[in-house]
Amino acid sequence: MKQSPLSEFHHALGAKMTEFAGYEMPLSYSTVQEEHAVVRNHCGLFDVSHMGEFIVKGKEALQLVQSVISNDASKLEMGQALYAYLPNDKGGIVDDLLVYRLFDDQCSEGEQAFMLVVNASNIDKDLAWIESHNTFDTRIINISEQTGLIALQGPEAQQILSAFTDLDLDTIPYYHFKKGTCCDCPNILLSATGYTGSGGFEIYGTNEDIKKIWASLQSKFGEHFAPCGLGARDTLRLEMGYCLYGNDISDTTSPFEAGLGWITKLKKESEFVGRDVLLKQKENGIVKRLVGFKVEDRRVPRPGYLIEDESGATIGEVTSGTFSPSLSYPIGMGYVQKAFSKEGMNIEINTGRKKLKATVVKLPFYRS
Repeated sequence: MKQSPLSEFHHALGAKMTEFAGYEMPLSYSTVQEEHAVVRNHCGLFDVSHMGEFIVKGKEALQLVQSVISNDASKLEMGQALYAYLPNDKGGIVDDLLVYRLFDDQCSEGEQAFMLVVNASNIDKDLAWIESHNTFDTRIINISEQTGLIALQGPEAQQILSAFTDLDLDTIPYYHFKKGTCCDCPNILLSATGYTGSGGFEIYGTNEDIKKIWASLQSKFGEHFAPCGLGARDTLRLEMGYCLYGNDISDTTSPFEAGLGWITKLKKESEFVGRDVLLKQKENGIVKRLVGFKVEDRRVPRPGYLIEDESGATIGEVTSGTFSPSLSYPIGMGYVQKAFSKEGMNIEINTGRKKLKATVVKLPFYRS
């Protein structure tokens, strides 16, 4: 397995390690419930260095980015980011990603630069996909192996981070970023983004700098600030109704079925991969929809469990499920026939041995 640059810290902290996307990553340090709670109420620190980062740089960098993403990168100002996906030519999703419009201070005249942050399991696939569409005067640089990424998440994240950086964090709105010094490391990118729904920052730097930053932040660990693993990251994202690639979205998923129509800019000026297919999907309408549901039982719904109506007819399938630490009952997401996607609909989850009564609810499950 590949190692995170922070692997030595995780082992020293006694983390329970697991394989994820080919990397050895921390699943938890204490319990998922404790780590989940510290993020919702205070602050937690995640290692997400397994994520992939590509720099797209050149005179036609914008044209390449626009040609492969669903959202409209032409609206980005320097220091701003957006959420998007890479559509394929069949109306499915190659991957979902963040797009950063980088500052031009290290570009030659007439050039622009973007950073694409992709899922760890899709780094090679995404890189090959984007390169196959690069007919522009621009280059793609894979910096994934040289880049560390940590996420400081929770309502007290800004208070903690402000003591370690010269940047004024109040001047970084949601989905914006700045570069500056953090823990005496220069040229660190601090981004007001995250995957938890509790606010905070994602911190990008070289592997060596990320080690220094983690070590500095680790010195402040305590009751209200703790390291967190992938287990809590998953329960936090699911409470927010955020999609996980490979579970809730895939190469065969329609973005309209997945509720991603809001990042599908069919009217943007630039042509992009799969646009005609997506136009037809929108015109024809969808037959199924990704929904959230809460379970009346204490048993957790698992991916692959069938979803049935009250008569026992199969109407869909579970894609994600967990016991919600914030709400104290099981929750899940799955695709159901459109007729059963309305809030308040009664459904059943077939575990194979038992049927769990559930109700379709409006996302997100958790609201602060």
